[in-house]
This record gives sequence, structure tokens and C-alpha cells, in this order.
Amino acid sequence: MSTLKEQRVNTYLALGVLACVIIVVCVIGIITFHKETEYLQGQAEVTEYRVSSKVPGRILEYKVQEGQKVRKGDTLAILEAPEVEAKKAQAEAVAKAARAQSAKAQHGAQKGQIEGAYEMWQKAKVGVDVMEKSFNRVSNLYKDGVVSAQKYDETKAQYDAAIATEKAAKSQYDLALEGARSEDKQMAAAQVLQAQGAVAEVNSYIHETVLTAYSDGEVTEIFPHVGELVGTGAPIMNVAMMDDQWASFNVREDDLKQFPIGSEFDAYVPALDRSIRMKVSYMKDIGDFAAWKATKETGQYDLKTFEVRATPLSTSEDLRPGMSVIVEKEHKK
Repeated sequence: MSTLKEQRVNTYLALGVLACVIIVVCVIGIITFHKETEYLQGQAEVTEYRVSSKVPGRILEYKVQEGQKVRKGDTLAILEAPEVEAKKAQAEAVAKAARAQSAKAQHGAQKGQIEGAYEMWQKAKVGVDVMEKSFNRVSNLYKDGVVSAQKYDETKAQYDAAIATEKAAKSQYDLALEGARSEDKQMAAAQVLQAQGAVAEVNSYIHETVLTAYSDGEVTEIFPHVGELVGTGAPIMNVAMMDDQWASFNVREDDLKQFPIGSEFDAYVPALDRSIRMKVSYMKDIGDFAAWKATKETGQYDLKTFEVRATPLSTSEDLRPGMSVIVEKEHKK
């Protein structure tokens, strides 16, 4: 009888223990599966630009250091490019010669050249007079049969040559008086412009050896050391435009409804231990290479990831690139 009673007590105890275990499991389950707050983590960014040169050269001197703030137009670095200096000397010499040639064409022949051409013409005229008299005498003698036909032909040829020489001398004199043709003057002027363009081009290359800041900012990285060679277009340093701040988040598309373009939200920055107000300004998918998540095990469609950018409503001087930016996700209904 006592044995039966003990069995019943043990049964009740077992049921009680089982009930307690079930209750404990339920409580743990409720606590464990309670929906916790989810966060979206992004990163603070600023717009940067790279400083480079159009000409190859050697780093001669840096005027700034990493971390230094610069203003637009400040000198950042100076390059040494002796080849460009040599090309400048060549271009200036060509320009000087072109200007001299143009001046000669515009001003015409000098006084001495004109006088010399006139004297040559007068000399040729005298030669024509002499040969004309000689030809007349030989011609009369030829008619009388005193001289041969060969002598007559030689004298006639010398007379014709004297006339041609006089015409050529007169033409040279007229050309000296007139100066260069208009076409020659235009060509000489064009050559001057061409030479001046070459000088301006070289000067622009020389200007590129002094690198200046494109905009206000802060020097974040300097790549080559002083004395090192750099090629055309090679980056020399990075300058961050600290006033152009924004934060980037990778958002799954089922969370995009929380971040429409133009919407505002509060984001917490752990490094500053405070929140900042931000506004969504940009949204774009980050490509097929990004991780997708299947919404169902059978897979009817996948969720794609988008890049969302937001800008602070007011610039924060202590917000630095790379700082984490935390946003609390809205609970899905």
C-alpha cells in the first residue's frame, strides 16, 4: 500500500518537475527570441582630389606635410624639370628669329640695299648704251660688207644681253623699293604667332612644375619622397576637402524604405559619442558582386544591396574620414 502511495508521489513530483522545466524553457525562449534592436553601420567619408603634374620631373621640395590644412592656390610641391627649361630656351630662340624675319618683311629693304640696287641698275643702263653704239657701228660695217656675219651676230647677242641685264637690275631696284609681298608678310607674321604659341606651351609646362592646391582641404597622404622621379599624371599627394562630408551605408533593398532620397535621420558616431543629423542624398546599387540574401529557401527572388549616402545637415569639424556611423533600423511589421 505504501509502495503505491510512493509511486503516486514520485509521479506527481515528476510532473511538477516537468512543468517547471517547460515553464523555464518557455521563459528562456521568450527572452532569447525577443526581437532585439538592429543597427546599420556605415562609414564617414570626405571628397578627396589627387595632386599630380602634367610633366615628368624630380621632387625638389615639399611645402606642406601630411595633416596640414591648405587653402586654394597654396603651393604644395615643386618639381625639377631641366628638360623643360631647355625646351623653353629653344622655343624662345625660334620666336626671336621669327620676329626678326617678320620685322624684315614688314619694313622692307634697308636704305643701303635700295641704293645698291639703284647703282646696279644705272650700271646696267650704261652697259646698254655702250652696247647699243657698238651694235650700230658693227651693223653699218656689216651692211657695207666690212665685217662678217659672225661678228654681227656676236655683237647683236651682247647688245640683247645688256638689255636683259638692265631689265633685271631695274626689277631688283623696284623690288627693293616695294619691299616684301603681302603674302610674305602674312607668312612671316604667322610664323611669329606659331613661335609664340610654342613658347606659351613650354611656359605652361614650367607652370606645372609648381603644384598648387585646387581647393581648400587637408593633406592626407604624400606618396613620393623628395628626390624621387615622378611621371606624367602620377599622383603626388591626396588632399581631402573636409567641408564636403558624407557617410556611406550598404543597405539591403528590403530596408531601403527607411532611406528615401531627401529623408533625414539621426546617426550615432561612437568616436564622437554623439549623434548628428543627416540627409539622404544618393542611392545606387553596388553591383552583382555584392552579397545577396535569399528571402525563401526555395528562392523566388533575392535581395540586392544598395549604397546609400547621406550628408550632415551641418559640417562637423571633428568628424573624420573612416569613423563609424551607426543608424538604428526600423522594426519590420
